[in-house]
Amino acid sequence: MGSPEIISIVTARNLVLAAQGLAKPPARRAKKTDVLAAIRRMGALQIDTISVVARSPYLVLWSRLGDFTPAWLDELLAEGALFEYVAHAMCFLPIEDYRLYRRRMLDGVRGWNSVGPWTRKHAKLVAHVMDRIGREGGLRSADFETDQKRGGAWWYWKDEKTALECQFILGELMIARRQSFQRVYDLRSRVLPGWDDGPQAAKVPTREEMLLALTLKAAEALGVARADWVPNYFGLPKTGNARRLEVLADDGRLQRVAIEGLPGPAYRSPAAAAAKPSTVTTLLSPFDPLVWDRQRLKDLFGFDYKIECYTPAPKRRFGYFTLPILHRGALVGRLDPKAHRALGQFEVKALALEPGVEPSDDLVAGLAAALRRVAAWHGTPELIIRRSEPADLAGRLLA
Repeated sequence: MGSPEIISIVTARNLVLAAQGLAKPPARRAKKTDVLAAIRRMGALQIDTISVVARSPYLVLWSRLGDFTPAWLDELLAEGALFEYVAHAMCFLPIEDYRLYRRRMLDGVRGWNSVGPWTRKHAKLVAHVMDRIGREGGLRSADFETDQKRGGAWWYWKDEKTALECQFILGELMIARRQSFQRVYDLRSRVLPGWDDGPQAAKVPTREEMLLALTLKAAEALGVARADWVPNYFGLPKTGNARRLEVLADDGRLQRVAIEGLPGPAYRSPAAAAAKPSTVTTLLSPFDPLVWDRQRLKDLFGFDYKIECYTPAPKRRFGYFTLPILHRGALVGRLDPKAHRALGQFEVKALALEPGVEPSDDLVAGLAAALRRVAAWHGTPELIIRRSEPADLAGRLLA
């Protein structure tokens, strides 16, 4: 076995950006099929409900596709092209990967150890919830009224909501669609008719087959990955990760490389596009797959990032919901936005470039265009920038 190819950190960035669909701006207006293709490419689209701008899944898609119709994501879920389940977090996932996550449902998901005990303890309530859905069809949590005082470890949910979530984690319920972004739960047999766990169907892989398949998918979604980046992508166990990557390299499904300046082995997907420099300028969600692994982000881009919506206001450095700024293959800054839809205003409360980043004419033009695009997409065409670092940047962007 020869020495692995050594690639530069810039080449690694370009490979990751290309694999993530962030190498070049969209060549045309997005279609519904592009939404599904983008999710298949990423492998997972994290769900988060914070909506100071667009909710995260829509913003992640906008970063790659430009203007698109957010309802398409909801339609793809309702049509069965996508399903919801736990990857590294709760995500929209391509339906063709359901068989892999079915193994997780049958074996139990890491971090959800209390599902089984809670379900057994509240068996009567669970039976009531399942019976109602069986008789009435898909229901939201809001359709179950209760006088219960909220409390406990399940995010202060009412017991009926907890029962729905437990049955969802166990795979007995699926999310049939979303109604004003609220989940509509229905029986798996209705959402996915014809599914069979039995040995005759041969659909459900073994645990090791599932782990190997998701390890490969993670490496492909990243284009190139250090070994320690791979488990976090889909929330896989770290135990056995190095062995699985070596198995995939031995049979040619991955290629061994080393990333200059970064310790440890790395693996490149043979399908990874040529490492051409990215020409994209856009804003990224805090839950974008490029961003959600903060250590990977720091290793690859030298960008130290923390979402501060969970930080007390007096201790925030950059703002409540700061979005990283991607410009031509580098993360050059961050901004704290808020869309005021009733006023038609897109407010940037604060914008800061990274230390050492010069506000060149090219950067100013690219960022100004990205801000105008995201403001127009929100239906908030009036752009306001309250504060910037450097101080004259706001004026240059607005000009």
